[in-house]
Amino acid sequence: MSEASAAAGGATSEARQAAAEGVFPSQALSGAIEAGWLSSGEYRILPEAIQPASVDLRLGDHAWALRCSFLPDVDSTVEEKIEGLAFQKVDLRDGAVLERDRPYLVPLLEELALPDDVRAKANPKSSTGRLDVFTRVLTDRHHRFDEIRPGYHGGLYLEVVPRSFAIQVRSGLSLNQLRLARGEVRLGDAEIRTLQDEFPLLYLDSHALRESELALADGLFLSVDLSGPGDRIVGYRAKKNSLPIDLSRIRAYRWTDYWDPVYPEPGGRIVLEPEIFYLLLSAEGVCIPPQIAAEMMAYDPTAGELRTHYAGFFDPGFGYDPAGGRHGSRAALEVRARDVSFMVEHRQPVCKLALERTSAPAERLYGEGLGSNYQGQVTMLSKHFEDQAARQVREADDG
Repeated sequence: MSEASAAAGGATSEARQAAAEGVFPSQALSGAIEAGWLSSGEYRILPEAIQPASVDLRLGDHAWALRCSFLPDVDSTVEEKIEGLAFQKVDLRDGAVLERDRPYLVPLLEELALPDDVRAKANPKSSTGRLDVFTRVLTDRHHRFDEIRPGYHGGLYLEVVPRSFAIQVRSGLSLNQLRLARGEVRLGDAEIRTLQDEFPLLYLDSHALRESELALADGLFLSVDLSGPGDRIVGYRAKKNSLPIDLSRIRAYRWTDYWDPVYPEPGGRIVLEPEIFYLLLSAEGVCIPPQIAAEMMAYDPTAGELRTHYAGFFDPGFGYDPAGGRHGSRAALEVRARDVSFMVEHRQPVCKLALERTSAPAERLYGEGLGSNYQGQVTMLSKHFEDQAARQVREADDG
């Protein structure tokens, strides 16, 4: 056996050993990249792309503007299917603006060569969802979005639809993430109750919820925080016709140029107007321990006539503090009412977390060490907007 073959075999063995049944944690993802299960051709996958239980995927050099969304069938590739649907090729190398409500398809830099017993799933990054940018991954000869079948070998394509704001993007920017998993990973409600006793998953203020206080139905429900006096901002409502947002610029925009504040009505409630995008915050603090990964479910029909949250990953370590100084981080809730105006009240359950076991505790945890933007968050705005408190201090100093 050649040295190269031995090295490849060793990497494959390492990846398999590191990733037993469960969601792949950071160290197993590193092994999978070394084994070539996830690669990017001439572009190296950088260590900072590896999150506690996911890998950031990057936009390629161009996008196709489409006249409509689509799914490939079992007999067609993605690029075969876009013939007749794509009407413009957009160069992303120097940056380009993507229009509101126009679907675009972007070949990603990464591609997969999965073993037969490993599957993948994609979701938008948190900042992507908070800007109301709808994304989902397509793969060749597969008629499902975001779910990638075991053993898939091929490219990845990202559908991008800016909804509330036009956005400026460029090659190499990451709008979504990928998870790898093997076997049965989902925790049942009984397992979630047991976990809450051992490693509290939800807090209200600084107190861990009792098992009897959990709302469970094939996952863990979160409720919305609409408490406080009438002058307290409990959410934000997207403005229409704002200027484009350059997604590579951090803390660069005034939130008042893009959002209207939302205040609670008497009794702790708000009325959502149909087809308007809102950002709200969970009443509960969420704590994801190192051996667990979570996913916010995109829609639950029992919650009423609204879409509550783009699907999104919660990595191991979100809201977690081994020293016990933090009692979870609250979750941003991305909400849009459908068809009719809809009233939401304080502590009303509006979304659900699915919890999944990892194959081993993640060695890298969500938090400051990874440059995570939303640990301990008290606002639901994305990282592209100025911190309001910091801005007030700066303006006072300037005065």
